[in-house]
Amino acid sequence: MTNSTGRRVTANLSLTLDGRYNGPGGPSDFAAFAPYVTSEVARNHMNRIWENATTALLGRLNAEGFMGYWPSVAEDENADPRDRGYAKWLVDTEKVVFSATLTEAPWARTRVVNAPAADVVADLKATGEGDILVNSSTSIIKPLLSADLLDRLYLMIFPEIAGGGQRLFDDGLPASKWTLTHQQSGELGEIAMVYDRVR
Repeated sequence: MTNSTGRRVTANLSLTLDGRYNGPGGPSDFAAFAPYVTSEVARNHMNRIWENATTALLGRLNAEGFMGYWPSVAEDENADPRDRGYAKWLVDTEKVVFSATLTEAPWARTRVVNAPAADVVADLKATGEGDILVNSSTSIIKPLLSADLLDRLYLMIFPEIAGGGQRLFDDGLPASKWTLTHQQSGELGEIAMVYDRVR
């Protein structure tokens, strides 16, 4: 389904061993994730996700959280250089925020869309260059998985069983084959993996 520009659609997400992207306490329950997100492996992985990306796709909640946090990191000379690199990229890159409630974007270089993810991605793939990164936003990742439009998955797996919370891979997804193109494990048992879609 790649169009003449050859832009890849990529997505990143962190998961527990039982496949959850949040804990049983709901969308803001990241207790099982906290010990690992600043590890060497996690920080190196974060650098990997954006190095080829020129467009960031975000759901509204993630956009509000990210843009409330990362711009100050971009300005912080004492921040880890990898955190600062990601923060600067996020602030400076083209951002597309999916929302049914926002009418205008409160952030620079951002446009708000209220349309199906598959349609927006098809439009983005028709022009421009560089990867289109779905930045930790499952409200966009899930419909793109359903439409088989993701070309690469950047996954961090944390060695905890959350025992509840939302899962990334729901029943009913189309069958697909992926190849492991990168893997790195950390001292805490966390694993960074990059999977490319076999087409």
